[in-house]
Amino acid sequence: MNVTATDATLGAVITDVDLASVTDDLWEAIHASFLEYGVLIFPGQHLTEDEQGELALRFGNPEKMHPQQPGPSVQLSNQKPNGELTNPEDEGYRLLKGNEGWHTDSTYMPLAAKAGMLAALVVPPKNGETEFADMRAAWDELDQDTQKNLEGLSAYHSLYYSQSRSGYIHTTDHMYGFHDKGAPLRPIVKTHPETGRKSIYTGRHAYGIPGMSSQESETLLSDLLESACQAPRTYKHSWCVGDIVVWDNRCVMHRARPYDRNHTRTLRASRIAGEPESELAPTFADHRASDFRPSSNNKSSLAG
Repeated sequence: MNVTATDATLGAVITDVDLASVTDDLWEAIHASFLEYGVLIFPGQHLTEDEQGELALRFGNPEKMHPQQPGPSVQLSNQKPNGELTNPEDEGYRLLKGNEGWHTDSTYMPLAAKAGMLAALVVPPKNGETEFADMRAAWDELDQDTQKNLEGLSAYHSLYYSQSRSGYIHTTDHMYGFHDKGAPLRPIVKTHPETGRKSIYTGRHAYGIPGMSSQESETLLSDLLESACQAPRTYKHSWCVGDIVVWDNRCVMHRARPYDRNHTRTLRASRIAGEPESELAPTFADHRASDFRPSSNNKSSLAG
């Protein structure tokens, strides 16, 4: 297995490896690189859906992101099942456009994701990259006073919120993300459960820091995200069909880059659920959910 670091503070290109037949020893090497680099790029693997599913299971239990999702992966595409391309009136179009903002997967769910995996199936002739940002290095760059001020702060996370900021209003349909489970409250500073390194843990889904006005919270979160996601802490991956990219959702943010929507872009995604000990968060009422119903994991309403 050949490991070549990118020019950024995160990411490594892995070659001379066959992900369709990962032995236990090879997995140990892959996992060690995963924790070190945060993002692993495997060019030209061309995995089948089943092979990708087997690889995803090495990282943990895959999340089910769609009720009709038969296996551990789902296709993220601007092409509908009938072959037509999505348009701005389609929910799928709006979700893919929203993904062009910096984010961490599933922070709007009670149990956030541990890792993400994408396989390129169809790519546009240009653009449509995926960009990654190193939140460990972003934390390390902060001065001690700023770090001290951020420690102890938390923010709510909501897909309703982030989509509305992108100009899209969604209703509660009990699909993944648009649920009635409430808005999780998550620390802005996260300690990685395996490496112990601290990182910034916000993204476009984050809002409403308790103890701050809406404007104060929005300003702090926006400024923090803007300054964090800068070179040399970012890596942009230009897709080729067959590529596999996997990243550590606990310390890396990502975003899709725009492309000509007259061309098809299809990626097969596997999202790995986090361990409850480190990724489960208490939830609070989100007024954007039309039929919020408290549960054992929901707390009194504090989110605005």
